[in-house]
Amino acid sequence: MENILIAFLRKFTDYPFLVKMDGKEYLIGEGEPTFTVVFKEPISKTTLLTSTSLALGEAYMDGALEIEGDLYYALDHFLGQLGKFSTDESALKKLMHTSLSKKNQKEEVSSHYDIGNDFYRLWLDETMSYSCGYFKHPDDTLYQAQVNKVDYILKKLHLKKGMALLDIGCGWGYLLIEAAKKYGVKGVGITLSAEQCAEFRHRIQAEGLEDSLKAELMDYRDLPKSGYTFDRVVSVGMLEHVGRPNYQLFVDCVNDVLKDGGIFLLHFISALKEHPGDPWIKKYIFPGGMVPSLREMLSCLSEDNFHTLDVENLRLHYHKTLLCWAKNFHKHLEDERKMFDERFLRMWNLYLNACAATFHNGIIDIHQILLTKGINNSLPMVRWY
Repeated sequence: MENILIAFLRKFTDYPFLVKMDGKEYLIGEGEPTFTVVFKEPISKTTLLTSTSLALGEAYMDGALEIEGDLYYALDHFLGQLGKFSTDESALKKLMHTSLSKKNQKEEVSSHYDIGNDFYRLWLDETMSYSCGYFKHPDDTLYQAQVNKVDYILKKLHLKKGMALLDIGCGWGYLLIEAAKKYGVKGVGITLSAEQCAEFRHRIQAEGLEDSLKAELMDYRDLPKSGYTFDRVVSVGMLEHVGRPNYQLFVDCVNDVLKDGGIFLLHFISALKEHPGDPWIKKYIFPGGMVPSLREMLSCLSEDNFHTLDVENLRLHYHKTLLCWAKNFHKHLEDERKMFDERFLRMWNLYLNACAATFHNGIIDIHQILLTKGINNSLPMVRWY
C-alpha cells in the first residue's frame, strides 16, 4: 500500500517535498523539500484515482494526513499541479452534476450560508462581506478592502438618486445599505439564504432604511414575474451557484427586469476554460457549485444584447482576501470549537487556504464585468470610476 501511494505522488515533482509514513521518509522530486506531508494512515490507489482531491481532502479532515509547518505554504506549492489530479467523472456523476431545481439549489445554498451568522461574524470583517475585497493600498485592512470593493462597485454603477438597484445574491446586505445611504437609491436584495435575509432585514431596520430597501428570499428565476424593474443590477459571487446549463437563463432573467440602457455589473469566480469543478469542494463546501469561464459568460451576455464596457480581473485581491479570512479563522479557533467539531474546523481551514492557493496559482480567476443593456451613449467616455 505504501509503495502505491508513493508511486502515485511521484507525479507531483514541480516542487520537491518530503513524505513521512510508517517511520520512513521519501523525497518526491529533486532538491531540498519545500514542505512535508505526514501520512498516519495509507490511502488506497482506487480512492486516489477516483478523486485525488477527495482522497487527500478527506484524509486531512480525518487527521490521517498532516502538514508539518504552514498549511497554506504547502498547498500553494502543491495545488499549482492540480492538472495532475485524477478524477473519475463517471464514478462521481451524482456529486459533480446535481439537480438544478429550485428546491435543490435552495438546499445547496442553505447548506453553506445558513450554518450560522455568528460563525461568519467571527472571521469576516465588520461589513460581513463574503466576497473578494479590493486592496487599493498594500496596508489596507480586510475591513478597508471590503469598503473599497463596495465603493468601487457603486461608482462603476453610475448611480443617481431615486434609481432602483437590484442585488442578486445580496448576502448580508452591506452593498445595498451603502448604496441607499450614499446615493439615495431604492434597492431590492434577493438571496436563498434564510439567515442572510433575516440579518439583512435587521440591518435595514437598524439603519432606518425601511422606505428604501427590501430583502427578499427569492430565486433569480422568479424575477421576471416579480413585477420589478430596475435601472441597475449587480451580482457579486452568486453566479457560481447557478450551474452551467442555466447561465443563459440567468442572463435572460436579468435582461427581463433591467431597463433599456441600464447598467449590469457581474462579479464572479471564473476559469480559463469550462470544467465541472473540484469534487472535494462540491461535496463539502459548495454543493452544486460551478465556476464559469469568462468566454462563456460573455457569449451568454451578448445573446441578450448586453454591451461590455469593462472587464477586470481581481485574482490577486481574492488571494489576499482569503489569506485574511484564513488568519481570522485561525485566530478564533477556540470560539469556533464551541460551534463545530474538529473535522468541520479542519475542513474549513483547508477550504480557505486551498482557495487562496488556487487563486495565487491562477487555477481560478475572479472577473468583474460592466455592461449596458443595449446602447447607452450618456455615460462618460472615460472610466468615471
